[in-house]
Amino acid sequence: MHRVGVVIAAGGQGRRFGGRTVKQFVRLVGIPILERTIGLFSSLRMVDEIVIVSARDHIPRVRKLVMRMSSRKIVSIVPGGKERQDSVWNGLCSFMASPDIVLVHDAARPLVSRKIVNAVIDATIRNGAAVVGTRVSDTIKTEGQNGFFQSTLDRNTLWAVQTPQGFRFDLLLKAHKAAQRARFLGTDESSLVERLGVPVRIVEGEQSNIKITTKKDLQVAKMWLT
Repeated sequence: MHRVGVVIAAGGQGRRFGGRTVKQFVRLVGIPILERTIGLFSSLRMVDEIVIVSARDHIPRVRKLVMRMSSRKIVSIVPGGKERQDSVWNGLCSFMASPDIVLVHDAARPLVSRKIVNAVIDATIRNGAAVVGTRVSDTIKTEGQNGFFQSTLDRNTLWAVQTPQGFRFDLLLKAHKAAQRARFLGTDESSLVERLGVPVRIVEGEQSNIKITTKKDLQVAKMWLT
């Protein structure tokens, strides 16, 4: 049996939604986004521990939300860093017991399904690293000079990456330490692992697993729920 830990990244600097409410506390059909996200992972039998990373100023509010939920799987609420990478590192260092597998998930993706999370866990157990994503349907071009396109990429090989991203815990720690030594800032956790030459398995995701950052995203999320 593999121990599974989850790092939920709830915003290192506490980005605000619409200039007012911090986005993880915005209510989605009556329930705060962060609460929906935590609730999904707390309900999964395969998940053993959850660490929440939050902006330092919002930790009291996160703690209050967590106390209301009464989930025994949440073992720590820790402050985020300057970059997302720093925040995830803080989370990785905060488990009560080192997990075998760790998932990293954006708090602002509250519609991720149990099916997808379980698929990422299974793929991580088999392959060591797995990331959920969806195929790109738009034509993607690279920019050249003087306002002209340089080339058109083959969209059959392109994926839009989502979360959760899953890794063997020791592998992700190694990848973070290597990035720290090289002062490398990746776009996500899989980019750190790829630097080590480790292949990352693709798990095909769902269009509903959107990241809520704008009012339009919130409206789309409501449509998925109703």
